[in-house]
Amino acid sequence: MKGLLVGTLACTLVLTVRGFYSSSDDVVELNPSNFNREVIQSDSLWLIEFYAPWCGHCQRLTEDWKKVATALKGVVKVGAVDADQHKSLGSQYGIRGFPTLKVFGANKNKPEDYQGARSSQAIIDGAMNAVRSLVKDRLGGKAGGSDQGRQSGGGSSGGGGGGGGGSKKDVVELTDDNFDSLVLNSDDAWLVEFFAPWCGHCKNLEPEWAAAASEVKEQTKGKVRLGAVDATVHQGLASRYGIRGFPTIKIFQKGEEPADYEGGRTRSDFVARALDLFSANAPPPELLEVLNEEVLKTTCEHYQLCIIAVLPHILDTGASGRNAYLDVMMKMADKYKKKMWGWLWTEAGAQMDLESALGIGGFGYPAMAAINARKMKFALLKGSFSDTGIHEFLRDLSVGRGSTATVGGGVLPKIYAVEPWDGKDGELPVEDDIDLSDVELDDLEKDEL
Repeated sequence: MKGLLVGTLACTLVLTVRGFYSSSDDVVELNPSNFNREVIQSDSLWLIEFYAPWCGHCQRLTEDWKKVATALKGVVKVGAVDADQHKSLGSQYGIRGFPTLKVFGANKNKPEDYQGARSSQAIIDGAMNAVRSLVKDRLGGKAGGSDQGRQSGGGSSGGGGGGGGGSKKDVVELTDDNFDSLVLNSDDAWLVEFFAPWCGHCKNLEPEWAAAASEVKEQTKGKVRLGAVDATVHQGLASRYGIRGFPTIKIFQKGEEPADYEGGRTRSDFVARALDLFSANAPPPELLEVLNEEVLKTTCEHYQLCIIAVLPHILDTGASGRNAYLDVMMKMADKYKKKMWGWLWTEAGAQMDLESALGIGGFGYPAMAAINARKMKFALLKGSFSDTGIHEFLRDLSVGRGSTATVGGGVLPKIYAVEPWDGKDGELPVEDDIDLSDVELDDLEKDEL
């Protein structure tokens, strides 16, 4: 996600120039366009850092990483991925924190996490152990990087076969008979490859397409699908969509004309485009009231960020005022739905431990905070609780700007179970009437004396 809230220790985030490494360094900058060619299809063992420019630990690791690359030059390839910019690669390899170091050895599709210390010497020692393990496997007759790389880059038949981490079952075989019912009459978005079995480019695309199909199916819950049409067999479909070369990939969305896919041809490229389609058609995230501990924990731990608003008491705003605040939140949730953040709200005074942990009390209401539960860091909205103010707040988070602090106590605060808002205006508590008709004023005066 372009704009994870915080680095591991940094409390103040600053905008930094993207990319830590230059052509003069021995570190290879990797991205979705060159990753498959440089890493997956390589015979070499690769040591790769996934980083974010705003991450304090990443910044401190940079010099050591350059030393590692220089020391291992000609022995182990050392690369770096700006996973904040290239979200598809970060997602592909399950990157959840920065920096993450991975070793791409014999099986490039199943890299191993580097778990050692972060000094240059420790990393070099870890890399050399990985090299020895790779050599031992090759001596024992196990497949090496060369074979594995070719498996990721090619195939035996066009249009959605196996290899590269995917499986044929996740690429839908489309025909003249089922195309309209599965694709054109579907509410889901489709990426469809038109291929010919004899086409060399189609064979090279096959494992990338299959791998992407599996990942897209999982990440979009089946709302975006990848299919394949053998255009030499189903010539009616090929003719209908003007297919003149292979492979040709087209995008199908309900209510829209088919569009040509013009992106890259790697798994990460396909996944990134599919996630864009999914986000564009997805409903805005649900806005939940913090009614109990489970609501807060599930939302904040499931998403990279959870946005929490503390709204004024219902007696201060009435139903119309509260709904106006909630409308602003829903509008911003829809605007930022591609970020896949969680959205919560509570009433002032209902969750005092939460307010205290976020330091909200001193800023008045309404207030808003963004929490990164994995780092236990948060940022507070300092501007107005409006479309403009919240947009500026979230935009700064997206590019790694803004002041942050540690959640009070270092853990999510205690949450009290409360009744959900009924959507109505608040009512003042009813006070008991005191009947003074039987009290003699003379007696009251004596009591006072």
